[in-house]
Amino acid sequence: MPSRRPVSSARRSGSPPASAELRERILSATRELLRERRFDGLSVADILAAAGVSRASFYFYFPSKQAVLGELVREAVAQGQQAARPWIDEEQDPVSALRSGVADGARLWRDNAGVLMAIVESWGSDEGLRELWLEQMGLFTDAAAARIESDPRARERLGSMDTRSVAASLTWMGERLYYLAAAEVPPFDDEDVLIDTLTNAWTSILYGDDAPQPA
Repeated sequence: MPSRRPVSSARRSGSPPASAELRERILSATRELLRERRFDGLSVADILAAAGVSRASFYFYFPSKQAVLGELVREAVAQGQQAARPWIDEEQDPVSALRSGVADGARLWRDNAGVLMAIVESWGSDEGLRELWLEQMGLFTDAAAARIESDPRARERLGSMDTRSVAASLTWMGERLYYLAAAEVPPFDDEDVLIDTLTNAWTSILYGDDAPQPA
């Protein structure tokens, strides 16, 4: 049965006072531990030792290690949303913007590999993390669908296809390839291959041979 532990980082009533600095130490320690260890093998005790905080301080801010991971995931996703802005906001031609966004996404996954690999590996067995990850991926899907709807070339190319389904397919394909790259699985451990493959997939599906040429 999937775990039903909450991912919320809300403070527990009656907990002793703690500082924001302690909270950040917990987040930073978990982030560093995930660079070398799998999330399912990580205990709260491990986090306490690495962060140098008491158990009471930990539970003042986080009800579980899943809640810590959830906060780290939200931080990483916020960076990912920023990386997608050039294409979403139509700041440049679509192909250049897509390539830029894919490249920024690759760097984001590289810099946050432990955290993002942990959520991908854990959301299928933990109900709270599942809800969190589906919500975060939904944000990317919604933004991509809105951008496609606003692009006459893409709409003509897709015809009667459901825009959100296309956006979701592209978004989840990106998640999988970024994960494989972070796990150093060939050929996607080569960042140039990863960027070329994902950019080509997006532009081929959305524009085909009529893809707008970079300025």
